[in-house]
Amino acid sequence: MLSPEETRVLVVEDNQLDRKLLTLHLTSHGYQPRTAEDGAEAWELLQNEPEGFDVVLLDRSMPRMGGIELLGRMKEHDRLRMVPVILQTSASAPENILEGLRGGAYYYLTKPYDPEMLIAVVSTAANDYEEYREIQEQLRKGLKSLRLLREGVFKLQTIQHARDVAAIIATTCPDPPAAVVGLTELLLNAVEHGNLGITYEEKSAMETKDEWYAEVDRRMHLPENAPKRVELRYERDEQEIRFIIRDEGDGFDWKRFFDVDPRRVFDAHGRGIIMARGLSFTAIEYRDKGNEVLATIALKPAE
Repeated sequence: MLSPEETRVLVVEDNQLDRKLLTLHLTSHGYQPRTAEDGAEAWELLQNEPEGFDVVLLDRSMPRMGGIELLGRMKEHDRLRMVPVILQTSASAPENILEGLRGGAYYYLTKPYDPEMLIAVVSTAANDYEEYREIQEQLRKGLKSLRLLREGVFKLQTIQHARDVAAIIATTCPDPPAAVVGLTELLLNAVEHGNLGITYEEKSAMETKDEWYAEVDRRMHLPENAPKRVELRYERDEQEIRFIIRDEGDGFDWKRFFDVDPRRVFDAHGRGIIMARGLSFTAIEYRDKGNEVLATIALKPAE
């Protein structure tokens, strides 16, 4: 996990008072944020230092370039599209929240600021990004020769298995950095919520990652869960790559998580399926009672 001192935060806010307030809250918890007065200044900073920030705290309404426009530019930039954006605004209407989330801001903060919520969201976004970069490092070590693979079956049990398999099999895809995000999320869901039966509400109740991982480990060793495995079936032809993921759980109400729900935007988790749909796959289809999912990536000719 990143410490506040290690976390590079960019605050993009045109209102001088709000900018000072955000900076004060962050510095009081050990962060050393940099600031930009509008989207145009932030865009120049981000272009010059595409790997210089772990989190962007972005105001929605600004002169010269607003938050939604800057968000769109970041999502089109190969090296900036995965940097987490916390969209902060006084506009709390559901349609405004949905616009930001659909644009790729998976974290949200409303004005007036609650200091504890601010720090919690910044910490969550930064640590999610750190985990993503660790996955990317594993991905870079993967074998490019796996692109020759046409079909295969993987059986996995643990969170680490899920991450390792995702990092390796993503190398077969046209856009490995995007594919590994979605594969990791779907496989983790199959392990945690599928085989181990941990509900969304139970995960929300875990206040620290230490508690969460401890609970996952505890359930992994229960006699009824020890033999359970998640199956990933890989198929590839000239038109598409297909990932069929099946767990041995009781299924879940996947429709709750298939689309953006403004009521969950402040939760520290629950974005996995949405991110997989938006970043990683051409299509996602849940089957049966929700314990099997088909994710596809369309291939261009001769790819």
